[in-house]
Amino acid sequence: MTLKLSVIALARRTRGGFTLAELLVSVFVLVLLIFMFTQLMTSATAITRNDHKHVDTDTQARATLDRMALDFAQMLKRTDVDYYVKQRSGYKGHGNGHGWGQGKNGDKGSDQIAFFSHVPGYYPGSYASPISLVAYRVNESTSTNVAYGRLERLAKGLLWNGVDNTTQNSSAYPIVFSPGQLTGCNGGNPCDPWASAWSAAINNDNNAASRDDNYEVIGPGVFRFEYYYLLKNGRVTDSPWDLRDPQFQNPDQQTIATPRQIGLSQVESLAVAIAVIDPAARALIQAASSNAGYGDITDVAAALADFKNANGIGNAGKKIGDMENKWKAVVESIAQTGNPPGSGTLFPREAAKGIRVYNRYFDLKIW
Repeated sequence: MTLKLSVIALARRTRGGFTLAELLVSVFVLVLLIFMFTQLMTSATAITRNDHKHVDTDTQARATLDRMALDFAQMLKRTDVDYYVKQRSGYKGHGNGHGWGQGKNGDKGSDQIAFFSHVPGYYPGSYASPISLVAYRVNESTSTNVAYGRLERLAKGLLWNGVDNTTQNSSAYPIVFSPGQLTGCNGGNPCDPWASAWSAAINNDNNAASRDDNYEVIGPGVFRFEYYYLLKNGRVTDSPWDLRDPQFQNPDQQTIATPRQIGLSQVESLAVAIAVIDPAARALIQAASSNAGYGDITDVAAALADFKNANGIGNAGKKIGDMENKWKAVVESIAQTGNPPGSGTLFPREAAKGIRVYNRYFDLKIW
């Protein structure tokens, strides 16, 4: 009887425990689950980080383009004023050749634009008019400048016509409606009498003529700014009129206000494209630029094709978005290889994940 009870107790103890093999299988399954959970958390963190980058760039792009929309909507549209915009030949409306392949970085650089607008501007005294000189540029002066590689906006408040400027601060200038007044002294041309007032709107290097306290950084993440024209005939071009039409092929054209039938009368919309980088990615590029072979933020900007160099430019087959798609291809190349196609300059691949391209079309019908 005692022997039988002992056998039963032993059998119960055997059934109540785990074998070594069972323990090993359990541990393996537990480790596998932990590994899978860790991978999911890592992926979720990466996705969240990228989403946050996109939120940063999306927010900044929206604010920048909305500000431009207000300025363009209030643009002073008259036949007796000048507009500082780019054009492929003849007209001098592009600062230092920007926007037509002669920018700071080799043969590419961000565009500049200047015009009069019914928006408030910085003004040092009384008698202010409701009109300001507005300008946009990406600062390309020197890396020691806090605005370097960032989009700036100028809003210079102007005096009413007829106000005696001798009683005002020397930095305050009256409104003067005069075609050509924004051209300045570039290219050996005679200096306009008002060139000193507008010099910062048409220059973009580190000389005194480029500096103006009325400039402020409006897009700290915007490092590339390009614009072009959508004409009323449907063509997309870097000239404010259709150069295929003989009556508009005027190499001596000096302003877009005269003759009136040229002007901006053919323009339907102004297309603006910007490239925006989030702060972390910019810091990564800045840190890497101290190493040999690595470029800084303006070198990244130079890798993004100027409008005239984008695929399809200059022919009837040019489509809306061609240039922006080429920009995106460059960003993807940096993310994969660390340098743009055909470029010997290196960039951190991770930084490309913080760059996004945006565009918007602004109605600019004048007549």
